[in-house]
Amino acid sequence: MIDALIEMTRTLGQPENDYVIIGEGNTSFRDSADTFWVKASGHGMRGISAAGFVQLRIAAVLELLDQAIDNETMHKAVSAARVDTDGARPSVEATFHAMLLHECDVRYIGHTHPTAVNGILCSPRAQQFSSNRMFPDEAVVCGPESVFVPYADPGLPLAVAIRTGVREYISRYNEAPKVILMQNHGLIALGNSPTEVLNVTAMCVKAARIFLGAASMGGPVFMTRDEIMHIYKRPDEIFRRKLFV
Repeated sequence: MIDALIEMTRTLGQPENDYVIIGEGNTSFRDSADTFWVKASGHGMRGISAAGFVQLRIAAVLELLDQAIDNETMHKAVSAARVDTDGARPSVEATFHAMLLHECDVRYIGHTHPTAVNGILCSPRAQQFSSNRMFPDEAVVCGPESVFVPYADPGLPLAVAIRTGVREYISRYNEAPKVILMQNHGLIALGNSPTEVLNVTAMCVKAARIFLGAASMGGPVFMTRDEIMHIYKRPDEIFRRKLFV
């Protein structure tokens, strides 16, 4: 059932991509209305096997987002949400995976820490990169803008901060985002297939490299909001976007 999740995670973890090292990053897959799989804590993405994932009850994790609890209590509650109580320990970021799978109605999530992206997210220009688009395919694949989340402590504080940003985005665009950028932290790509998550991640990383290059040359020069929405909603681009998933 999770073979596609394993393959997606391994691809994100390949050294040549420069998305993660050691135990960085995590991924998830919603397999039913009631449960989802998420990478377990302490497992590297490169070469991961089924033993590196744990299945959780989504409702039990979602309940935590509106509770004022400390990290220790949160860890125990997330572990208690395991379908197999003897399974591996879930990632500390399982809370935002559950929230995004539920609120954005997607099936796959890939969270990474690409060097090119984090070079921007750890700079004063992080929100500028998140809010703008520089070239047509960036808008087509990554959406008209990204959700920008100011730094928050991993765990419940981060999940709640992401939820606030996602709800604002959905209210503005009437659809879920493709990219979430977390200040001083990393990238989250959302999709309904592993291919979509991989494509969104790759395009966001390409955009980061272009941003860094353009900044060194006196730029970047951004597309206007009208130009972005025009290309994003063009029928031929909508058709092409569907082929990428």
